[in-house]
Amino acid sequence: MSDYGPVQIRCPVLSVRRVDAYYAITVVAPQIAERFRAGQFVAVAVGGEASAMLLRRPFAVHDVKPDYGGTVEFLFSVRGPGTSWLSERRSRDLLDVVGPVGRPFPLPRDPVNCALVGGGSGGAPLFPLAHALRRRGCRVDFVLGGASADRVFSAITARRVAETATFTTDDGSFGVRGPVTAPLGRVIEESRSDVVYACGPMPMLRETGAVASRHGIPLQVAVEETMACGTGLCMSCVVPVVGEDGVTRMVRACIDGPVFRGERVRFDDVGTIPFDALGAPGWKARPEPGDGMADRAAG
Repeated sequence: MSDYGPVQIRCPVLSVRRVDAYYAITVVAPQIAERFRAGQFVAVAVGGEASAMLLRRPFAVHDVKPDYGGTVEFLFSVRGPGTSWLSERRSRDLLDVVGPVGRPFPLPRDPVNCALVGGGSGGAPLFPLAHALRRRGCRVDFVLGGASADRVFSAITARRVAETATFTTDDGSFGVRGPVTAPLGRVIEESRSDVVYACGPMPMLRETGAVASRHGIPLQVAVEETMACGTGLCMSCVVPVVGEDGVTRMVRACIDGPVFRGERVRFDDVGTIPFDALGAPGWKARPEPGDGMADRAAG
């Protein structure tokens, strides 16, 4: 197994804490901590050994401390029986965790100005990214949003880590009223951003891509897609992505992502299989000279 591939371990819970509308669980998992790169996630078994809940739950990693016993903190909100069970864990309970999973955010080779955009819990994986960027001498500017004040994740830390931090809420209870993408253009211009990194719901990522495109700068996105296995087997988290060859393929968010180049993701077609995607019903390969199909066409 690669030194940077995922591992499956049973790890003890160090702490469970409430962070506004979210829960954060810290586990002692040195093998995962030493492999982790910003943008990767963990897949956690829920319900206990006798549970009928067979599928793991994917969670964004918010904080990793490889030098302090190898701890990993992941974030979640309670949405069903699995996450409800997790919220009831206590110190020294054991969790079955696979990680780190997925492709991480690519880091620039030279110091550049970076705008980091997060919607709701999508802000969580941007914090280890911010620390990695700062270590490379990059400027970091945060734009974080949520439905309400308790859904804007870790505003205090964002102010401490970044050069500037801008916050938005749908109901106006904190920061600027409106979507997280509303002030993004201004932030890009004022900070002279060279690249945008984003994580959050698909509609938010689509709008973020439109803003980045208008300003002529690249976008890296970590998609939030429903996952069942988290290991690439079930194909439940496929997303239409355009490859370097211009061909659209249905790729797995869990292991081919969750990070993609924003301009490559066909956000308008998420949840469908585009007719021109490789392998889609009705898709036909373009015949190449010399192959059987071309010979038959010529005959």
